Amino acid sequence: MPRVNVGLLGFGTVGTGMVEILINNRQLIEDRLGAEIVLKKIADLDIVSDRGVKIDPTVLTTDAMEIVNDPEIDVVVELIGGCDQAMEYVVMAMERGKHVVTANKALIAEHGKQLFETAEQYNVDIAFEASVAGGIPIIGALREGLSANQIKAVSAILNGTSNYILTRMTEEGLSFDEVLSIAKRLGYAEADPTLDIDGSDAAHKLAIIISLAFGRPFNYEDIYREGIDNVCPEDIGFAGEFGYCLKLLAIAREADGHIEARVHPAFVPLDHILANVKEAYNAIYVEGDFAGPTLFYGLGAGRRPTGSAVVSDLLDIARNHIKGITRRVSPLSFSRSPAKELSLKPMNQVITEYYFRFSAVDRPGVLSKISGILGQNNISIASVIQKGRRTHGSVPVVMLTHEAKENDVRKSLELIDRLDVVTEKTVLFRVEKKTGT
Repeated sequence: MPRVNVGLLGFGTVGTGMVEILINNRQLIEDRLGAEIVLKKIADLDIVSDRGVKIDPTVLTTDAMEIVNDPEIDVVVELIGGCDQAMEYVVMAMERGKHVVTANKALIAEHGKQLFETAEQYNVDIAFEASVAGGIPIIGALREGLSANQIKAVSAILNGTSNYILTRMTEEGLSFDEVLSIAKRLGYAEADPTLDIDGSDAAHKLAIIISLAFGRPFNYEDIYREGIDNVCPEDIGFAGEFGYCLKLLAIAREADGHIEARVHPAFVPLDHILANVKEAYNAIYVEGDFAGPTLFYGLGAGRRPTGSAVVSDLLDIARNHIKGITRRVSPLSFSRSPAKELSLKPMNQVITEYYFRFSAVDRPGVLSKISGILGQNNISIASVIQKGRRTHGSVPVVMLTHEAKENDVRKSLELIDRLDVVTEKTVLFRVEKKTGT
């Protein structure tokens, strides 16, 4: 039986999941592949701790270069994370004619262009299914399953930590800080959850998705992002009154030769399928010009789901390797750059609907002052809720708008926040359209 030799860099959570699958599903994998995947060497700084899987100690090493330089290893799996060291090892592996599998979203989002060019130069494959949404096969779907379609839009929940926090806040009325503390205790949030809650994690994944959807690498740094740390139960309550829930959304849309690419909390209509994605689950809602809307849903992180995606890439590369072919599908599924030039739309030019919550003094004429400034800046009000007096004298005035340009909204709020009748900085959330509107 043919053999494909694999070297693993990084024996952490995902690496353990990968090894567990290779052991437990060994026969299934061989039946599907018609070959044996041999885990020849594992490199990690810690080769002492028990991972709960049985490994021959002789395959363990603390020297990653043993894998990179081993001429018998066909595929290198990079699961060490970060960018600098991972980039160095991956490039060296490709220079030595080895195929690469990685789960490293930051590496692909920030250095994908260079990695893809290196893979082409050395005629090797690079696969990264596990870099986006754990066990959800969205990369394969975009590269192959939906390859006949022009992708029109993507709306996605790509960070399980943020989705877990917003779910608990919505269902139990807890504050952000209260739920974050619970999430850390239960293991849904890291000790330092910054990249999850500030939108960076989702933005890395969105950069990969839009690069696949539109056939050219996009710079992660150019994607607009906001986090969920300023979301409060009050705004979640108002969202419900208007028929929405709050989600951290990653959004990409093509329009007029530009791509909108943004990550931020957004009001999602309760009748939209993404509104029912709860807890730590992820979902990607993709609209193709011929396939129409499709939904990819599942666990977006964790040892087993992400390990599953890594092994699926291993099988894909192994099939090619056994047949002596490479680069059957290019990394971004385009054998040449699309003729259509597309650039990212500046955030201040984005047009959408908005939610505002003003804290205003309870006196006559306040609403007319606020609405007057909005009207002068081409912003039309769709709905208003005004609550009764608070003990400190201010009341919340809550509005939904019709479509408006971000630049006009920012100008308006700057003027409104200077009014002597407005006591706190205005809260803003963007709103996804309701079905049929």
